[in-house]
Amino acid sequence: MAVPKKKTSKGKRNQRHAVWKAKAADAAQKALSIGKSVLTGKAQGFVYPIDEESDSEE
Repeated sequence: MAVPKKKTSKGKRNQRHAVWKAKAADAAQKALSIGKSVLTGKAQGFVYPIDEESDSEE
C-alpha cells in the first residue's frame, strides 16, 4: 500500500484545497451562464432538446 514519505505542509494542503474550490466556482459560473443563455434563447454551440408539443397537437 502506498504511504507518503513525509508529512505534507499546511501550505501545500491549502494550495490544493484552493485549486479544488476554484474549479467548483468556475464550473458553477459556467453552468449559470449556459442556463441564462438557454432561457433567453441566445444559446450558441449548446444543444438542448426543444419541446415539440405544439407540433404534435395539429
